[in-house]
Amino acid sequence: MPPADPPKPEKPLQQVVEEVGLYPMEAYEFIQQGLSYTVHKLHGEVKDEKVSRHVSGQQLCDGLREFALMNWGLLARTVLSRWNVRRTVDFGRIVFALVDNGYMQKTEDDTLEDFRDVFDFKSAFENYKIESPT
Repeated sequence: MPPADPPKPEKPLQQVVEEVGLYPMEAYEFIQQGLSYTVHKLHGEVKDEKVSRHVSGQQLCDGLREFALMNWGLLARTVLSRWNVRRTVDFGRIVFALVDNGYMQKTEDDTLEDFRDVFDFKSAFENYKIESPT
């Protein structure tokens, strides 16, 4: 379970983006928004602040794929590619940069490998359809 008191970011997000140097600010913002979307989808509304709302790397990748398709439809892969996000491990690199700088939390079991080859971007974004709510 993540620590009770989340760490506070030590530096501005723009500085983290510049230090990592691989992805633009928009990619980091997308990951943060996509995490919120995924947590809400899997765990619902916050009822008890002490209950873990952790999501695995695979769950987050799947949530990010759905979030991207909801926002950009079939252009999702193109948008992510413009940000140099071309594989699920790129999601993980951004997540761990955010974790390392106090913007997100992880458990002891979470690793970058959890994000490796979760799905193939080409097939996931070209063939994936979101079901309309009924």
